[in-house]
Amino acid sequence: MTAVRRPAVAGMFYPAERSRLQAMVGEFLSDAHTSGSVPKAIIAPHAGYIYSGPVAASAYALLAPARESITRVVLLGPAHRAPLRGLALPSADRLATPLGEVPVDKDAIAKIAGLSQVQVMDEAHSEEHSLEVHLPFLQTVLDHFSLVPLAVGKAEPEEVGEVLERLWDGPETLIVISSDLSHYHDYDTARRLDSATSRAIEQLRPDDIGYEQACGRIPINGLLHVARKRGMKAKTVDLRSSGDTAGPRDQVVGYGAYVFV
Repeated sequence: MTAVRRPAVAGMFYPAERSRLQAMVGEFLSDAHTSGSVPKAIIAPHAGYIYSGPVAASAYALLAPARESITRVVLLGPAHRAPLRGLALPSADRLATPLGEVPVDKDAIAKIAGLSQVQVMDEAHSEEHSLEVHLPFLQTVLDHFSLVPLAVGKAEPEEVGEVLERLWDGPETLIVISSDLSHYHDYDTARRLDSATSRAIEQLRPDDIGYEQACGRIPINGLLHVARKRGMKAKTVDLRSSGDTAGPRDQVVGYGAYVFV
């Protein structure tokens, strides 16, 4: 019997109705004005779509030329809902959204199953939004793909990096890191903090990104660790906050979109 992880935040973070969700994601992507080569890895935010959707779309729009060639996505996001040491996979065979179901890549998971920092823990996934909100974007910009969904708790960059290295493979595999930036500062303070975080990402400096700068700093720092070893280049494609998209400016959340080639 196939086990399916049902959406936890449909109707809250994004529309639960298929047609409305398709229209919203399509509009975000059509409004994205970015250009460049198809990235091997991206960092994109995971807030409610009215807040962070336009920023996430600026990275996802770059995947259009690889619609048919990317067939696996390795998706890492911070575990907000459950205490976790290391990285956690779900036991589910498929992950569902209003746009359909995405199969979990069991063959890829076998490559990391023996690592001590990797476990199966449904509690880390059942209510978690940091991975789920990326799925409708992926379902829109890619054709057929399988997924390696990893919720990330306390871990060293080297531990995350080891997982990424085992799953890296070729151009058929996309790495997606889910993270927002600073939380609940005034608009100008957030811009200053988020600009510093963006510089650290572009310069592949994981030691310069602290907990208050990005909720997904642990998976980000794991990616930066690998990117440095592989001689990759990182670029900021969008940097805004909720004060720019759909919220007041006295307490904002920062959002950045980054690509790695």
